[in-house]
Amino acid sequence: MILNDIHSPEDLKLIPKKLLPSLAKEIRSKIIEVVGHNGGHLASNLGVVELSIALHRSFSSPQDAIIWDVSHQCYPHKILTGRYDLFSSIRMKDGISGFTKIKESPHDYFDAGHASSSISSALGLLSAWELEGRKDKVVVVIGDGALTGGMAFEGLSHAGQLAKNLIVVVNDNQMSIDKNVGSISRYLSSLAFSDSYHGFRYKVDRLIDKIPYFNRWLGKLVFRLKRGIKGLFFTNNLFIDFGFEYTGPLNGHSIDEMERVFNRAKKIPRPVVIHVVTKKGKGYSPAENNPSVFHGVGPFNISDGIVEKFDNLSFTENFSNKIVEMAQADSRIVAITAAMSKGTGLDAFSRKFKDRFFDVGIAEEHAVTFAGGIAAGGLIPVVAIYSTFIQRSVDQIIEDIALQNRHVVIVLDRAGAVPSDGETHQGIFDIALFRSVPNLSIISVAGKKDMDLCLDWAVNKSQGPVVIRWPKMACPSELEPFSVPVEPGKGVLLQATDFAPSISSFGQGEDSWRKKVLLVCTGSIFSETLRAARALVLDGIDADIYSLRFIKPFDEKYFAGIAKLYCGIVFIEDGVKMGGISEWLESFVHGSTETSFLKTALLAFPDRFVANGNREQILEEAGLSSEKIVNAAKELMRI
Repeated sequence: MILNDIHSPEDLKLIPKKLLPSLAKEIRSKIIEVVGHNGGHLASNLGVVELSIALHRSFSSPQDAIIWDVSHQCYPHKILTGRYDLFSSIRMKDGISGFTKIKESPHDYFDAGHASSSISSALGLLSAWELEGRKDKVVVVIGDGALTGGMAFEGLSHAGQLAKNLIVVVNDNQMSIDKNVGSISRYLSSLAFSDSYHGFRYKVDRLIDKIPYFNRWLGKLVFRLKRGIKGLFFTNNLFIDFGFEYTGPLNGHSIDEMERVFNRAKKIPRPVVIHVVTKKGKGYSPAENNPSVFHGVGPFNISDGIVEKFDNLSFTENFSNKIVEMAQADSRIVAITAAMSKGTGLDAFSRKFKDRFFDVGIAEEHAVTFAGGIAAGGLIPVVAIYSTFIQRSVDQIIEDIALQNRHVVIVLDRAGAVPSDGETHQGIFDIALFRSVPNLSIISVAGKKDMDLCLDWAVNKSQGPVVIRWPKMACPSELEPFSVPVEPGKGVLLQATDFAPSISSFGQGEDSWRKKVLLVCTGSIFSETLRAARALVLDGIDADIYSLRFIKPFDEKYFAGIAKLYCGIVFIEDGVKMGGISEWLESFVHGSTETSFLKTALLAFPDRFVANGNREQILEEAGLSSEKIVNAAKELMRI
């Protein structure tokens, strides 16, 4: 195998050109094998194999920085930069990350995971280098999907005025996660400069470089002349207007063509945009035919591409069914997402209600403010975004939604522990970020019936903005107490007889010797709390559960009336402890005359970022597993 001989990009440069197609085939085979077992980002990585090879043969990483926007397409880059032997561990606990990671390799300059930030990061790095006198190149690889994010344009605008050694490679696969939407995608698809123009341009550049003394002055003159020519013949080029040289589109699967252009671009003393066209999922027909399914995928059968699914209905699937049902009954409901219609469960809605569905691209800030405008027009927008990505919309939620008290429903998929994607994708900050925002209701649902009731309340009864959060997992078995109608500020109380009738029927009534503990949890960690409560009951501890349906508003009087009936309370929150609801609740309990006698314990995510692992591993490491909940309750009861 050729890959066995590649331990760095310098080794790659020694591979004869005639062997490069075989090398690309080996890389694809390895990626399919590992992602089939571990899950991960498949289609995007298969699409950039040749591009990765060409970049590492043309530039000198890590002296030259190669920066991948989002970086979910960095698998070939990792394989070519000394991590082939570790690649089978990708996205696993204690394994390498599915994104670029500073601590893994000097070839990874940034910890990435969210879209559209690469140009800004690259420009800052390059500016530091230039101030230090370094002349090395900084290369950004950004997809056409990420270019729908406003931050990318902020970076481009600044870079065109400032950068000299910046090369931006626009990877145009005409897909982001779902199909690209909007003017940027159409614009990139229409861009094409003639080969004859570029051939003429590079010949002139080389000729000018050979003229002694006058080459710098002539270079500036010819640069202005070329800009004038392009202004006449190629008026529709946004990158030129930003101050970049532009070339493309190139065949993103021709290593030879890309190497030639990359080596020419290195000689241009101005920022350059190189437009390459690739096919997402290339080399694996199931991914080529359905790239959005194979963007971020769980383990799958390599022979036929069949993806493993939840055995039971997932929270996302239930939302998908419920929002379609609600929209059939109410024509005012519209749905909005930021390039994540499948991931958030809105794909069924998009097919059934095309005129009432809006995919705004990778532009979460715009999605939220756009929803505020729709609400101002008298409709009811439901915005579906992952918890980790809503972090980008904090200002918009405060200023454009909550301040104006707009009736917008924001649903956060993948709240709490998120398997395999590592630090950048954990949904553990939303509660702390939004709990302090006036006018905003925050709901954490624990199952199917709970979600159905809370969505109905948020859409049909709430007068202001609502955030509803749920995890990436299957819905737990239904329990009758969750059928209780939604009342703002109140949660759901489950007594031991509700969830463990066969093992909790003894010792009731007169047997006051039994110890009583209340487990108070956010909905997204209800499953682990339920397992812990059943284990406690088996051990003779009378454990009930209070599921925090409402994180905000919170009915203090109602909760105090429940809490005072117990000897102790364990608070369990699948969010960060600092600024979370549990930290406040513990303070409230100890500050109230009715409950100040209670012993309490608090389990939440600690003040650190959370690495790779499956859900169980993540919760165990954070001290939030069922076993850790049981231990906390027993310690509280001194058993």
